[in-house]
Amino acid sequence: MRSYLDHNATSTLRPEAKAAMLRAMDCTGNASSVHAEGRAARQLLDEAREQVARAVGVIAPMVVFTSGGSEANNMILKGAPVERIIVSAVEHPSVLQAATASGKPVGIIPVDGNGVIDLEALAELLHGPRALVSVMAANNETGVVQPLAEVVRLAQQHDALVHSDAVQVLGKLPLNFGLLSVDFLTLSAHKAGGPVGIGAMVVRDGIPVEPLIHGGGQELRRRAGTENLITIAGFGAVAGLRHDVRTLRDRLEAGLDGAEIFGSTVERLPNTTCFAFPGMKAETLLMAFDLEGVAVSSGSACSSGKVAKSHVLAAMGVKPEISEAAIRVSLGWDTTEQDIEHFTAAWRKIRDRHKARAAA
Repeated sequence: MRSYLDHNATSTLRPEAKAAMLRAMDCTGNASSVHAEGRAARQLLDEAREQVARAVGVIAPMVVFTSGGSEANNMILKGAPVERIIVSAVEHPSVLQAATASGKPVGIIPVDGNGVIDLEALAELLHGPRALVSVMAANNETGVVQPLAEVVRLAQQHDALVHSDAVQVLGKLPLNFGLLSVDFLTLSAHKAGGPVGIGAMVVRDGIPVEPLIHGGGQELRRRAGTENLITIAGFGAVAGLRHDVRTLRDRLEAGLDGAEIFGSTVERLPNTTCFAFPGMKAETLLMAFDLEGVAVSSGSACSSGKVAKSHVLAAMGVKPEISEAAIRVSLGWDTTEQDIEHFTAAWRKIRDRHKARAAA
């Protein structure tokens, strides 16, 4: 038996997405062409854009399709009409590196021991020229949810714009652009059961964004290039679907006796558990779980197949000997009770084996 519990990295493809993509494969036309085949492609594109827009409570022209969340983050961080950028210390690398690459001054918002941003520090950072504040809706490693309402309130007092990377939230928690009152939102399909290679940025009406890719007039001239109709159709099919696996996550965590669960006392995504057991190494744990038929990931970012230190856990003040043992388990729409039982049995076997070696 194999149990795939790494949905925050990429989720399994939902059947709704697959069906929509297969239908789109039969569409020959280019959505920019005026003949019948082109109009058919345009209809599919418009329908998918409307589905994504409806899922986050906006009008269709506010949705710009991209190659994924990283491109959307780069476009917003580099193209927003601001003089400087403020980001949280626990952002995804595509936000942190895009902020640096923008050439604008960058301020970093610290976080507390749970990974929640320091709002007082943000208030101080906001003094100065107009800024873009980028705070993720929920963290990809720990699942910790950020206080976006307070972020927006503080930003509006200083005429700052607000961007939120909501890639991990789509399909897991309610997500409404208007209620959040942000100016930019980043989405990605493959974290929600859609295809890899398609994402979107949502832009508040009237705010200009400098394109990363120039050429044709696609995406209201915000992103040139013929649209990837097949993946866009798959994205649209899953954009409004929700799954709640909180009960399964709680059952999994109940079996993690002796482990430290990061962010456990604050609001988290209902599918995410990041934990560590002192004395263990993440590399060893990953291999041990894989041999037991369980796919999980390190709590830290992976680069070229090597486990690197987690900047998220470091920002939270987690000791290196603990963070280097961090493992992330992320459940998805097709996770079952049997998967949780499988994981728990594997964890107990791995933990007991470790304890026996330590006592020898």
